[in-house]
Amino acid sequence: MTSATARVRTATVAAGLVGALAALTACSGGGDGGKTASSATPSASAPSASSSGSGKVTGASDKLQGSWLTTSGGKIVALVITGKKAGLFVTGRKAWCQGTAGKESGMQMIHLTCPDGNKDRATGMVDSVDGKGMTVTWSGGTGQETYTKAEGGKLPSTLPTKTKPGQ
Repeated sequence: MTSATARVRTATVAAGLVGALAALTACSGGGDGGKTASSATPSASAPSASSSGSGKVTGASDKLQGSWLTTSGGKIVALVITGKKAGLFVTGRKAWCQGTAGKESGMQMIHLTCPDGNKDRATGMVDSVDGKGMTVTWSGGTGQETYTKAEGGKLPSTLPTKTKPGQ
């Protein structure tokens, strides 16, 4: 497979992930003409956003809002932040993670809980963010990741790549 073909496939999968996560983290009654998407409601076994983090998170800045994409170890990572809610999906994992994003003790923080118990991206501190990119340092095994913002339903032309040591 050529690298161009791989990029097209990655972009296609990423577009689907962004759409799915946007639906999962969407607020009900938010400009949908009164319709609600029952499929976007998490199951009873999924943790609630309020169950993660310290509970002292205030609203995320406008700069954090949106759909963010990166690749890590050959997998696509999609992070969606809407209001104080955050959702994360990694290709190859069956579970998606959810939680909160916002200001905490003067810093922009992301707290996620994954139903499969994965803690690689449980707590993230936003190091920098602007209209095109965001860098987050995660506690756990992930470390620092750089994300590219997906604007207006369009994928970024390139995605940051982070490989695992030894790859």
